[in-house]
Amino acid sequence: MFTHVDLCSGIGGFALGFERAGLSRPVMFCDIEPWSRKILAKHWPGVPIEEDVKELANEPERIPDCTILTAGYPCQPFSSAGKRRGTEDDRHIWPYIRKIVASKRPTWCVFENVYGHVSLGLDQVLSDLEAEGYATRTFIVPAAGVDACHKRDRVWIVGHSKHDGSSTSRNIRELQGESDRSKEKIEQSERASNKSCNVANTDSQRCEQRNGASLEKDKAVRSSCLLSFRSSSERQGWTWETEPRVGRVAHGIPNTVDRIRGLGNAIVPQIAMQIGLTIKNLYNQEGETNEEV
Repeated sequence: MFTHVDLCSGIGGFALGFERAGLSRPVMFCDIEPWSRKILAKHWPGVPIEEDVKELANEPERIPDCTILTAGYPCQPFSSAGKRRGTEDDRHIWPYIRKIVASKRPTWCVFENVYGHVSLGLDQVLSDLEAEGYATRTFIVPAAGVDACHKRDRVWIVGHSKHDGSSTSRNIRELQGESDRSKEKIEQSERASNKSCNVANTDSQRCEQRNGASLEKDKAVRSSCLLSFRSSSERQGWTWETEPRVGRVAHGIPNTVDRIRGLGNAIVPQIAMQIGLTIKNLYNQEGETNEEV
């Protein structure tokens, strides 16, 4: 299996998804939240956990060499739920992640952020990765694309260090064509609905009451997303359990605030798994060999 460094790890969604794909094993995590670090230490004992991406960027020798580097870097600078201050936001850490990418030179980079990143900041990220020699493609894949009962549109950025028009790059371009078609369908759906539905509103009853035809319509639109995620997830034996129709918070559960924050910041591991399977399949198609695989 490949080696995987996971920055802005949260509760380990990238590591979980890539492990389920049989692609990689984590060799380092990094997250600023103490509660998230406890979760990572519990589920991946023995894997080093750092606290601050900025410190790692200034001391890259502390980061092990890796084939894959991931990060669900902070969304607050770009999210429609906030002030969208972009590079002026104190939580904007992309320049530090770029510095780590330039220093460690992983073969693959995979990043995740909110839908609002498309209109603010994404061009700079892609430009920076291209400048470092990475062929990049972006995909809009919602949680509903893996049959979740909520939308959660997210931007997924995949970068590969082969920048020479190789078959791997061509395959990524083919996947981009599928994603573009899915994105067009999603945007058509968005224009027919209220744009604010991309932002969580805890005062609204709409999410809890939203079911039946409306939910099925969204799921149908998103079911055509990248790589037929739903059917692939089912083949992997990873499906969503039925959620009880109760309120958002289960009373009496310890660390409730931390749990909600951790889940809110988490990526969807089922989507990460599909990206991992795609990377793995690309190697298999090209007949590439690597003693780590």
